[in-house]
Amino acid sequence: MPHRRRTSLLALVGLTAGVAVAGPAGPAAAAPTTEKVPLAVGTGGAVATVDPDATRIGLEVLADGGNAADAAVAAAAALGVTEPYSAGVGGGGFFVYYDAETGEVSTIDGRETAPMAMGATAFLDEDGAPLPFADAVTSGLSVGTPGTPRTWERALEEFGTKSLRDVLAGPTALARDGFTVDETFRQQTAENEERFRTFPATAELFLPGGELPEVGSVFRNPDLARTYRQLGTRGVDSFYDGRLADEIAATAQDPREAEGVPEVHDGLLTAEDLAAYDAPLREATKVEYRGLEVYGMAPPSSGGTTVGEALNILDQYPLASMPQADRLHHYLEAGALAFADRNAYVGDPAYNQVPVDELLSEGFASERACEIDPTAAAPKPVPAGVPDGEYAPCAATDGATVPDTAAGVSTTHLTVADAEGNIASYTLTIEQTGGSGITVPGRGFLLNNELTDFTFAPADLTKPEPNLPAPGKRPRSSMAPTVVLNDGEPLMALGSPGGSTIITTVLQTLVNRIDGNVQLDQAIAAPRATPRNTATVTAEPAFIEAHGAELTALGHAFGETAEIGAATAVEFLPTPAGRTPLMLAAAETTRRGGGSAGVVDDVYATRGTKVAPDLAPSLID
Repeated sequence: MPHRRRTSLLALVGLTAGVAVAGPAGPAAAAPTTEKVPLAVGTGGAVATVDPDATRIGLEVLADGGNAADAAVAAAAALGVTEPYSAGVGGGGFFVYYDAETGEVSTIDGRETAPMAMGATAFLDEDGAPLPFADAVTSGLSVGTPGTPRTWERALEEFGTKSLRDVLAGPTALARDGFTVDETFRQQTAENEERFRTFPATAELFLPGGELPEVGSVFRNPDLARTYRQLGTRGVDSFYDGRLADEIAATAQDPREAEGVPEVHDGLLTAEDLAAYDAPLREATKVEYRGLEVYGMAPPSSGGTTVGEALNILDQYPLASMPQADRLHHYLEAGALAFADRNAYVGDPAYNQVPVDELLSEGFASERACEIDPTAAAPKPVPAGVPDGEYAPCAATDGATVPDTAAGVSTTHLTVADAEGNIASYTLTIEQTGGSGITVPGRGFLLNNELTDFTFAPADLTKPEPNLPAPGKRPRSSMAPTVVLNDGEPLMALGSPGGSTIITTVLQTLVNRIDGNVQLDQAIAAPRATPRNTATVTAEPAFIEAHGAELTALGHAFGETAEIGAATAVEFLPTPAGRTPLMLAAAETTRRGGGSAGVVDDVYATRGTKVAPDLAPSLID
């Protein structure tokens, strides 16, 4: 790597030499804090994540000749170290990739699967009532077959240029040498402290010396470093077949609780479930919005269909020329309509006939758009539409009203682009913050609680429920990694964590950037509200303060939450023909402690400065 480029990388993420590392018994004394930079503009490739170490490692892979797929896997593995309560090899996710050479958008379904022994009543008690959600979360019963290692393998085989061993080198060193504990990591540990103390292996790893890690100390995970080395040298098959697979299955089947704590539900995962796991390629969803091509993740994720349907509905209206309150009103109404259809029709396509083409059809969008009154909010929840291919302007609907089901609030998203124009948009998760709370002893990672994304019991026994548990089934997800092209050329990619609010975070960011014509970082930072077809719209305090009065006058009702989502994105800026593509990487400024954006060559040295407004070109012709 040329010396000039390495200097730019180190300056960008604010690294300091001589970082202290913790000993095996606990964290070391205070270490230099790595600075988070939420905006960067430059060339050579871009990475945006929630964590500066993950962004740094992704950038180093790009600077060393790797492409977007290589850097995405490396950054994801680094997040497994620094964001272990949101991501890791014990979970799963969805990977969307634009190949600049072929012009194709492909997706990898790395969603966890239910054990073959799991049936529709798995989350019901002896009396046929749903288990308390908290009991299901912290249990072996909620653990699905992890999909993340197979996703990494598939991404590198299909799109990458480097070996898994090469891309895991940086994350392995990070796990071995440690990272600086920030307030977010300490807070998330504190919020899970009681759960973590339930399991000795978890407490030993994440409560070193029996105490919460101190902000500014350095946290090491040598067990995870050894797991990464195993994956790099022996391959992903060693995770799904053999000793490690046996250990994962045994841990899920019989979580070892500490003395004196209540027993948790045992799991159903077996070594045979692990051996049978695959992360298949799936056709991406696609809609056109304002002349742009928007690609997303197909079922079992509901992200692509729900974002796509809402955009199709909004495409019927001239949002760019509307006052902001009117634009937000239409966004809230379209989001509710799309969520009604999501809940009624979307599940694992191997077990349900999901009408993807109809949900994303212009005819269905036109019919649904007729449900929006420009002057008043409809009572919520609104009924689902009927995506049957027979549409009439403003036809009435008689579909079922289906409320949203519980969805996790954790997860993480990373966005990567390289100098050739390849893009990776990757959302990965272990579901709840802290997953199931169960650590595989000696292996350094938490197991997911993804199976709580299933519907525990049918909302109405007279109507089909697309998201009940079944053997080998993938639970419905809300993850929405998204890639946007302009006439087939790379334009933008984005995504977010946040359970079912992922969908609305991606949707609102797209509307902000495309129709609001604000710079990408400002589109991300804007206050959020999440319309999920519930009686009350959950919104951030800043959103209610800025827009609540006008929207309440239109009939919307709001409930407050501290923050929604934690988006990252990359945009290709207008660049003269023959010049190296100029990119803008953006992450959160404050949500989840702020994110980290970086580029290989920082052309404008944007850190700490205001980027010129000409970096927000209009995306509508």
